[in-house]
Amino acid sequence: MADLIHFEHPLNERIRTFLRLEHLFMQVDHFRPLADPWSNRSAIEGLLSIISIFGRSDLKTEILKELERHTSNLERVRQQPDVDMQTLGQVLDDLEQAIHQVYRLDGQIARRLRSNEFLNTILQRNSIPGGSCNFDLPQYHYWLNQPHEVRQDQMSEWMQELHPVREAVVLLLNLVRNSNLPTQERAPQGLFQRTLDNSAPAQMIRVGLPRTATVFTEISGNKNRFNIRFLETVDTGRPIQVSRDIDFLLTACIF
Repeated sequence: MADLIHFEHPLNERIRTFLRLEHLFMQVDHFRPLADPWSNRSAIEGLLSIISIFGRSDLKTEILKELERHTSNLERVRQQPDVDMQTLGQVLDDLEQAIHQVYRLDGQIARRLRSNEFLNTILQRNSIPGGSCNFDLPQYHYWLNQPHEVRQDQMSEWMQELHPVREAVVLLLNLVRNSNLPTQERAPQGLFQRTLDNSAPAQMIRVGLPRTATVFTEISGNKNRFNIRFLETVDTGRPIQVSRDIDFLLTACIF
């Protein structure tokens, strides 16, 4: 099962937010280098969604707490035998640098972006279907028709404010994803259930399936237990749970 597609499910609100941020940063990364205005629209939509997430809560504190928690846990690992000290030292250095960079942010994350009148105007119109078309936002239309280099420079400037946070989120999710080894499991008649160990709270559930699989997963759960249903699409109506056994890889990310 080398070539896999992974389905992930967060088990707490913090990881849920980090996964959404990762998704949006990847959206911006994909569309930002492309020269056509429609790609730049998609990049801007991703950026505006990121700004909205940071406007809902004090994520700076949440990210710092998570970075410091991982640092504390790994410092305890340092005392254990047979630890790869070089790899551990590199991870701790990365965490220390991420903490330093996030601490240096002035005030709340994306504070300057949230006060940007141009971006705020687009954000307000985006709630209306088709509200960002050229007659609604002539300044946006003008910007989208500027030379590609001009738009690239502007996007780079906007994203620079978010760079420390983006690096911290990527680091934290990588640590979570690699915190445990996957196990080979079987879901009888397409259903798998498991109770979690409260002494080692899981952060995320990952399910690995071959890319050639004809099923997908629906995962639900919390810190105590989780359920995985394996579904397949039908021509009409809702997807249905399969009636056959499904083999898959399961990772309970506990770090």
